[in-house]
Amino acid sequence: MSEIRKHYFLHEYCIIAEERAKRPSDFAGAVRGSEKNDSENCVFCGGNEEKTPPATAVYKNGEVFADTGEKRVRNWDFRCFPNLYPALSPASSFPESFGKKSEVIPGFGFHEVIVESPVHGKKLEDFSDTEISGLMKVYRDRVCHYAAHEKISYVSLFKNSGKAAGASQDHPHSQLIALPVCPQVIEKELIAIRDAQKCPYCALLEKEKISPRLILENNDFIAFAPYYSTVPFEVWILPKKHISFLGELSSGLLFALGEILRDILRSYAKLFGDLPYNHMFYQLFETTEYHLNLRLLPRLSTAAGFELNTGIYINTVSPEKAASYLKGNE
Repeated sequence: MSEIRKHYFLHEYCIIAEERAKRPSDFAGAVRGSEKNDSENCVFCGGNEEKTPPATAVYKNGEVFADTGEKRVRNWDFRCFPNLYPALSPASSFPESFGKKSEVIPGFGFHEVIVESPVHGKKLEDFSDTEISGLMKVYRDRVCHYAAHEKISYVSLFKNSGKAAGASQDHPHSQLIALPVCPQVIEKELIAIRDAQKCPYCALLEKEKISPRLILENNDFIAFAPYYSTVPFEVWILPKKHISFLGELSSGLLFALGEILRDILRSYAKLFGDLPYNHMFYQLFETTEYHLNLRLLPRLSTAAGFELNTGIYINTVSPEKAASYLKGNE
């Protein structure tokens, strides 16, 4: 029998339809194994640096550089540059008098691409300890860079992997969009957090640590299939300590975060092969009330009329079953 499940602390719902449950092999049509992998003309590959805008940050052998003029830094490990087709641009002026009653303002902000490797087919699940730790450091550095801007209120850090997840380039990369406004989804959570006696994320963390939805943990983070799961095999990663944004993470915590993310992606790969997915950081740097979290959403299902009409998603794989699969118990 199906269940209507409520979000941990928001007035939002999902439907877990157990009678429509699917095995990982049933999602074969959603996996992107047949996508063309065209590295020959890839502008993100090492050696094609002139084909992108000049890099604002280039990580090479533990040091940070930037492209200057026509000169490009070569033999890099990670490379960050402005998106050629930005959603927001620093060229737009942000009005000093902007308020909640403003219906439209110029599209001020920053939109950056983070190329995760000079190697075209390199996947995060195949990263070495040094590589995954290095990428988490890049994530932290770039978030902090834009968080320091006086007109930026929120930094969205995310990865689209595969066309079904919104990626327009095969080459592994993440993106960052720095906004002058706080997203509604974060404001809604913040209201609920302020109404609670204890951080709701800290509370749910204690609950999920001993639940059948726990997938894995290390000394600093846990990964679990949330009780309120909107898509099959959704995973949340939370720090065990109350941390609000990536800027608070030490080198050790960055590695622990990268390690558990890599382990989840390896579990996905074992079950699905080349899986389209999004991972997204939820964080706030202007207040310590929020609890940093990383969410992974596999693109194994499509939102249809009911979901779009109600905002209530039908999930055909219970999070308990998903966790069992991801732990290798099925």
